Amino acid sequence: MYNKNTIYIVGHGKTSSDNAITSNFKIFFIAFVIDTNTDEVVDLECTASLNITKLFIREIFLGRKFDSFDMELENEISARYFGSSQKALITAYKDAQKRYLEVKKKHKQQK
Repeated sequence: MYNKNTIYIVGHGKTSSDNAITSNFKIFFIAFVIDTNTDEVVDLECTASLNITKLFIREIFLGRKFDSFDMELENEISARYFGSSQKALITAYKDAQKRYLEVKKKHKQQK
């Protein structure tokens, strides 16, 4: 399904105690499949309770670059996503992006 240039990265963020995500999963996770040749998000999934939420988040991230932190993307999330897990989504994005850069750096050093 995914080519050999892709890697799987997971970021997480804490949701409020009254959030359905907290009840179901304890924490918000977003998993990205990223093409390391282009740094582009080719697929993702998250621990949202509603399917429409998953689709909306997917639409925001698909095709985005992960090679550096994207302040525009954070602003888009703040301007468009008004679910109670907004802060957790931004935190999970930052966490995943940081992990991606660490993995990519380590991968380069091994070559």
